[in-house]
Amino acid sequence: MRVNGTLINYYFHCKRQCYLHGNRLNLEDNSEIVKIGKAIHEEKASRSENAEISIDNIKLDKLTSEYLTEIKKSDADVEAGKWQLIYYLKVLKSKGIIRKGKLECIEKNKSDKKIMYFELTEDLEKEIDKYIEEIESLISSEEIPEALNEPKCKKCAYYEYCYI
Repeated sequence: MRVNGTLINYYFHCKRQCYLHGNRLNLEDNSEIVKIGKAIHEEKASRSENAEISIDNIKLDKLTSEYLTEIKKSDADVEAGKWQLIYYLKVLKSKGIIRKGKLECIEKNKSDKKIMYFELTEDLEKEIDKYIEEIESLISSEEIPEALNEPKCKKCAYYEYCYI
């Protein structure tokens, strides 16, 4: 499986989830939280003409002349959303499309900012390249990473796989 935005996000959220999804074990269709996230995306997309654009193996939430906007249900894992957005900015750049990034969280839980802004710098580009290599190595590995055993695991689509 080629690295995509979902795998980038999962890599930061949980290496086990990244590995399983990257090896085509998809349990998201049974998750209420994932369904809520998809409903939020669909609702936002229905109100915008620049939403849900597919390029190669990625789907962009919203693209304008200035920003690529990635929409997340909550701010529970901003780091994962940030790197997913950086990855998308890199893919766009490879197509000759230069944009700034905007990470928009619908529900605020942990941060006091609802919208965060990013720009693809040379350093961030080198860093995302390193993460892409790490994800490719992780997915091709024979070993499944250990479960995290953290409170966030209870909300994960892979919870039953990991714990039941």
